[in-house]
Amino acid sequence: MNYIKLILLILSTLTANDTAHHFASNKECKACHSQIYDEFSGSMHIHSIPQKDPIHKAIWDKHPQNKKQQCYGCGKCHTPAADNLNKMLTKGEKALPDATNPTHNDGIACAYCHRIERIEKHKKSNTNIISPVEKKYNGTRGEHIQSPFHAISTEGNALMKNGNVCIGCHSHKRNKHGLNVCSTNIANEMDGANCVSCHMPKVKGSVSDMTKRETHAFHGFAGSHYHSEMLTHYIDISILREIDDFVINIDNRTSHALLLHPLRAAVLKVSVIRDSKEIKLDNKQFIRVIGHEGKPAMPWKASTTLRDTMIKANEKRSVKYNFKLQKDDRVDVTLGWYLVNPKVLKKLGLENEAVASEFIAFKKEQFEF
Repeated sequence: MNYIKLILLILSTLTANDTAHHFASNKECKACHSQIYDEFSGSMHIHSIPQKDPIHKAIWDKHPQNKKQQCYGCGKCHTPAADNLNKMLTKGEKALPDATNPTHNDGIACAYCHRIERIEKHKKSNTNIISPVEKKYNGTRGEHIQSPFHAISTEGNALMKNGNVCIGCHSHKRNKHGLNVCSTNIANEMDGANCVSCHMPKVKGSVSDMTKRETHAFHGFAGSHYHSEMLTHYIDISILREIDDFVINIDNRTSHALLLHPLRAAVLKVSVIRDSKEIKLDNKQFIRVIGHEGKPAMPWKASTTLRDTMIKANEKRSVKYNFKLQKDDRVDVTLGWYLVNPKVLKKLGLENEAVASEFIAFKKEQFEF
């Protein structure tokens, strides 16, 4: 009897795992969630595959897995709703990202995120555990109307409510050398940090076309690529004038570094307007460079951090300028970034890609004396 129960348990587990890898398409969600779908369509979640993101493509083109035409290891987080995800993650299998496959083209699909049941924490990277119930979705709302298309978890989802639903993919990624390549928190200590409240703030419009709610969580996912203006109030910029110089203070009030990916380069641009003329001061750069044997290296080759001047979580960084301010001077300050450090653009073949080479002005301030 115990043996039969064991066999039934194994079979039910296999069935649940198989079911969890079938997801409703994004377009199905559009029927009732038109505003959310429009926001999502302009996000990096839908542009997560190499064919839609030239920066990701430039890295993937150089990846050993791609050169050997093998598995797409990035698929765990970049195409998690793919119908052949298991094959894509199996070493030796030929299963590469394919923009003609609808389940790849959906990127980080709507149904995928809303079926995350819990997160298993691991040293290399975390794993999302997906609900086996195909069309029952989790959210943060306390009550809902009945949907004719899917069931709704009326009790909500603790992971969504506390904001940790994101850390299955966005917590950390360690390579074969044990280096934490890209992380919201190098020590993987994200408990209590609300990713959702910051990157999915409440905006006007109903969560569904079938209801008349005033607000919903923004599904454009504010970040370094798009809608960064939604995050400016988490960074404060101030100035301290001294006798022969002045100091610009940058207060990062977030629970992670200003920029997370080692490709990025933050830049502080400062100029003084005096007698209607602009005096540009030297730019200050904040970067994290990973490498191997003393030289910069690709994420899969890097074994250490060579240099890290990135503004850290909850850090107040002071930058001193040896410039004496005068009466009626105006100081213009711009904090922004390049999605790809200008020094590696050519190496990656991205020098002509606007998304990689253009400076993104994040926050601007003016100070008059």
